[in-house]
Amino acid sequence: MIVDVTGIIFDLDGVLVNTAAYHFECWRQLAAEFGKPFTPDQGEGVKGVSREDALAYVLEVCGIEVAPERTKELATYKDALFKEMIAKLTPAALLPGAAEALRWLAAQRIPVALASSSANARQILARTGITAYFDVIVDGDMITRTKPDPQIFLLAAALLGLEPARCVVVEDAVAGVAGALAAGCKVIGIGSPTVLSAADLVVPAVGHIPLSEIFRTPSPNFPIVKE
Repeated sequence: MIVDVTGIIFDLDGVLVNTAAYHFECWRQLAAEFGKPFTPDQGEGVKGVSREDALAYVLEVCGIEVAPERTKELATYKDALFKEMIAKLTPAALLPGAAEALRWLAAQRIPVALASSSANARQILARTGITAYFDVIVDGDMITRTKPDPQIFLLAAALLGLEPARCVVVEDAVAGVAGALAAGCKVIGIGSPTVLSAADLVVPAVGHIPLSEIFRTPSPNFPIVKE
């Protein structure tokens, strides 16, 4: 069990908001422009990394060869597709248990940070109505190195005024789990225990996190699981 933590740091895409599916669809469309398939299994490789690293990965696994000068154009194309999608986001895009978890944490006065590599993170928070739940927001414009580098988690912990070891990170990506562990944080994985085996605890969704046990609060109980 995860103990002795006093703050929590959330990833965004695929943890709180259903935008991981949007990222995958954008990369799938980009690959399709070259007549190549991009599968959900391959999509695991674009989670939690920078747009440039994700593009390099997609080109490699799909066997797409382009001139180096075209990579910026393709990254811009993908970003434009993604921005079109998130412009239509509503609170309905929040993943199961996300809103309940954030409300519970706020009621318990537990420090909460966001650590997202996305430059669009603040827009996504605003569109889904959860900005106010975060004491600290660290996005892609505030870092120079992306996950699995620990920089983003170290910065989030510092801004919360906590040692990394007193923070638990919630992540859905292998790169994010690795970065959080490298920072010295405890880690909860959202997704497959096989894929995220390095995490301290793996659950299927935020609503399954035993927050009241982790933060040792007597009431009200959490998780709130809606099957």
